[in-house]
Amino acid sequence: MQKELSKPTGITPEIQAYSDSLVEITSQKYEARIADMWEQFRRAQAKRYLPQSEKFPAQGCLFNEAEQLNDAPVDNDEPETETITYTRKRGRKPINPDLPREVIEHDLADSEKVCSCCQSPLHAIGVETSEQVEIIPKQVKVLRHERKKYACRHCEQQGTGSKVVTAAMPKQPLPGSIATTGTLATVAVSKYADGLPLYRIEKELSRVGLDIQRTTLANWMIKTSELLSPIYQSLHQALLKEPVIHGDETTLQVLKEPNKKAESKSYLWAYASPEHSLTPVTLFEYQPGRAHNYPKQFLDKYAGSMMTDGYSAWRMLDNVQHLGCWAHARRKFKDALDLSPKKTGQAKQALSYIQKLYAVEKKGKNLSSDERCQLRRKEAVPILTTFYVWLDKAAASLLPKSPMGKAVSYALNQWPYLKRYVENGLYPIDNNRVEREIRPVAVGRKAWLFSDTQSGANASAVLFSIMLTCRANNIEPYTYLKHVLTELPQREPGSDVSDLRPYSNKPVKS
Repeated sequence: MQKELSKPTGITPEIQAYSDSLVEITSQKYEARIADMWEQFRRAQAKRYLPQSEKFPAQGCLFNEAEQLNDAPVDNDEPETETITYTRKRGRKPINPDLPREVIEHDLADSEKVCSCCQSPLHAIGVETSEQVEIIPKQVKVLRHERKKYACRHCEQQGTGSKVVTAAMPKQPLPGSIATTGTLATVAVSKYADGLPLYRIEKELSRVGLDIQRTTLANWMIKTSELLSPIYQSLHQALLKEPVIHGDETTLQVLKEPNKKAESKSYLWAYASPEHSLTPVTLFEYQPGRAHNYPKQFLDKYAGSMMTDGYSAWRMLDNVQHLGCWAHARRKFKDALDLSPKKTGQAKQALSYIQKLYAVEKKGKNLSSDERCQLRRKEAVPILTTFYVWLDKAAASLLPKSPMGKAVSYALNQWPYLKRYVENGLYPIDNNRVEREIRPVAVGRKAWLFSDTQSGANASAVLFSIMLTCRANNIEPYTYLKHVLTELPQREPGSDVSDLRPYSNKPVKS
């Protein structure tokens, strides 16, 4: 029979208890680490396979179309939710009446204009109409400029010589270039409004018989941005007069930057006027980093209010009223809900509170700023008060590194900024205004991937600013660009260009 091993001698109960506690601590540490790894795995799977919509509840109403107005409970009982169904009108939409029309007449043959019964001639009683859309692919034509030349025949006969006088051409946006204003506008809109990379534009032009290298196209865009720089600066000054500015940043890879690797990240800093502004402006600025001095320099002693996310660089701006974004706070609770196996519990409760705040915003959407402020103080402030008590209570029972714990911590840390929007009817509840403006940049970036040089990155910032400011003002960008690129060369350097801003004398509505 095998002899039973005896416990080592000399171990006191205190040492044994300490050893057991170390084992327990180590076990808890590894369990927490494993739980964290599972959380990262589920988040990666959710990001890859689940819909990226921010609807709540699942298959329910849109979060920014919330209709739930009943107070949510503080305890763990799940609040009731309301599902709203939106129906779209079916059928074909009418064709835009502003599009040019070409009339094609269809008539009976002369032999058919006779009654089949009595053989009497038929007479016209009306017209039956139907419309089709004809889309013409890009067309290229060459503009041949012929400048008339004149000389004095009398001077020629007298042998004194004759001065030749040549008719002048209007100043061109790129002197010596084959590109017209329409060509520059077409390439700029294709890349910065439609997200086409230059190599696709190069192929598209080649199919219609025009061979232009993408390096030439890139140089055209850089020079076009330099020509548009006065308008960009004018929009910048107009933006600084807004009572509220939205701010955010997005990545941009620039291959050739001094003292940086090609694969390193640079940034486009985005700034936008508030939703209800009568002069909407969206501006981007290229910077090689993400430090707080970049927005500080751009805003240049701005003393209004800033709506941003919780990134610390924005919070370091002086002399501004900082506002917090409820969309960012909500997103973290939505992530926690997506990672929850049962899609219930505290994350759903938190989302119901936020949903009610957005329901108040929907009610006040068409009110004046003073009326909106009164509505918020009456209906949103009680919700905020109850929600804060709920968050404080929930934080005591949650693991700090759990998805729900992180969401609650973020909301509590940002609470002084999140609750501030109720103080003024002009303050927005979230930063969605500028996030919508960043989306075309992100979509385009997937196609053209990077900027080659810093000049190209600066050009992208200017041209994205012009395109998105046109969009914010319902301006057709091609028509606008063709107009200003024709007008700017005719003006003296340093002249006023405020009349060329997209919201001044809007030429064409989209």
